[in-house]
Amino acid sequence: MFEALSYLSLQQYWWIIVSLLGSLLVFLMFVQGGQTLLGNLAKNESERSILVNSLGRKWEFTFTTLATFGGAFFAAFPLFYSSSFGGAYWVWILILFAFVVQAVSYEFRTKAGNFLGQKTYETFLFINGLLSTVLIGTAVGTFFTGSQFSLNDMNQVTWEGPARGLEAALNIQNLSLGLAVFFLSRVLATMYFMNNVDNDAIFERSKKHLLINTVPFLLFFLFFLIRLLFIEGYAYNPDTKLVFLEKFKYLHNLLSMPIVLVILLIGVVGVLYGVGISLLKSKSTKGIWFAGSGTVLTVLSLLLVAGFNHTAFYPSSFNLQSSLTIENASSSRFTLTTMSYVSLLVPFVLAYIWYTWRAMNKKKINIEELNTEDHLY
Repeated sequence: MFEALSYLSLQQYWWIIVSLLGSLLVFLMFVQGGQTLLGNLAKNESERSILVNSLGRKWEFTFTTLATFGGAFFAAFPLFYSSSFGGAYWVWILILFAFVVQAVSYEFRTKAGNFLGQKTYETFLFINGLLSTVLIGTAVGTFFTGSQFSLNDMNQVTWEGPARGLEAALNIQNLSLGLAVFFLSRVLATMYFMNNVDNDAIFERSKKHLLINTVPFLLFFLFFLIRLLFIEGYAYNPDTKLVFLEKFKYLHNLLSMPIVLVILLIGVVGVLYGVGISLLKSKSTKGIWFAGSGTVLTVLSLLLVAGFNHTAFYPSSFNLQSSLTIENASSSRFTLTTMSYVSLLVPFVLAYIWYTWRAMNKKKINIEELNTEDHLY
């Protein structure tokens, strides 16, 4: 089946797979957003325990999706992995650190003999929520603005400047996306708590903070999106493979790929609808599903815009011809073909995740349920 596809079709297929995993990761980062809201939504130890355990039952989904996303990216486009991780390693080290302290915090927060205290681990959870969202959003921003690297004939990377990727946060386009992801994770977290937690006080506080965080999310996201349509983009000639700057490149991509444009519009409407029903309907708990689906579609469309239509998905602002495309950064045809058969298992994995999620959410979490639990986070 996959043997009949052209090499370019396999590359495009795997860019779609990687983009879908990345969009699922952004949705699941509501866990990170919830961790940054513990101090706002919980007013006593019982409420804090409810929120932490509500998130604790889902944090492994986020971590597993991150690992799967990274593994798929590495296997399908190894040159990106070696260039980014080999050059911008300070960004990835900080992201890794943030996820390590998250895992440690959920494991040891309520352990007997915890000499650091619960507050310390809750601070670690806040650090994870802040660093991981902003840095991942900023890193994805470089897919559109470029990074300061060059590759030699042996594809060895040289990074210009000592910041090793942290300089991306100084770019207003990248930072606006990072902050948009941060506030989006908090928006999704408030709707998740409204859906998952059985506590009237937390419900009302979540609704209040949903509005508070929606405003900056929309400001940063619209700034990023509108500016994206007007900046120069990194295109390449499909025949010569030479990379060049093209005015309004990402606007051209959306207009050239109407299906992607429709996906983007449906995604944005989905997020707004989820927020709207959560704010306007007094006891609505379904907003997370509309906003979550909208998040997946929106991020998916942006990543497709970054890689399709003869676009360099990891451009070099220092040396244009070192820019990475889905054609020059991918694995061999044999590797992509073999991986494609493995990808047929993805629907079964997603079905298992959905089944597990529903089993966990059959009953909303409350303090009475926690009192009967053997394992608490």
